[in-house]
Amino acid sequence: MSEQPGNTTIIQGLLVRLENGDDAAREELINHSMERLRRLARKMLRQNPAVRRWNETDDVFQNALVRLNRALQTERPESTRRYVGLAATQIRRELIDLWRHHYGPEGDGNHHKSDPGLEDSRGIARPLYDPGKEGQDLSESIAIHEAVDSLTDDQKDVFEKRIYMGMTHEEIANEMQVSLKTVKRRWREAKQQLAELLAPESDDQSASEDRI
Repeated sequence: MSEQPGNTTIIQGLLVRLENGDDAAREELINHSMERLRRLARKMLRQNPAVRRWNETDDVFQNALVRLNRALQTERPESTRRYVGLAATQIRRELIDLWRHHYGPEGDGNHHKSDPGLEDSRGIARPLYDPGKEGQDLSESIAIHEAVDSLTDDQKDVFEKRIYMGMTHEEIANEMQVSLKTVKRRWREAKQQLAELLAPESDDQSASEDRI
């Protein structure tokens, strides 16, 4: 998800206009970054074959754009990275709704018995929900990924890139221009925070972390 310097400058300028109350900048911002956001939706969907089995990229992308447009009416990301992170959050929320739709009690996916092939080819990013995995519960998976909103911006940034975009720690460090040690620390903190939220009264949170 690297960005050309000139394009970054344009997006940053639009973010400044939005911050200054120029409402027209919101639509310009989305239109200008449309292709980048489409690639982001495609990549996140590719990491989630359980949803991809039933939905095309444009299904996720169009609904996520509606969410992003609504979010930008109240939120003001201060940088291109934060803006892309906000977009990733909207795509994640759209995916959550689609999991519920397809894998809830009445969902078609819940009754589909074939193996969805939900393991990442590099083995580094866990799918959000694997209906074929023994002992895995949809509500538990949704709870994990809804709890991502409780993370700090830096933790959420690393978590989303790691889980939803399938990036390695090294790739994340390069894109965020921080040290590998920093990325690993934020990843560890994110998992610990989520484990605490999922099992606040448990003396042993290792089981919760294993689910993430």
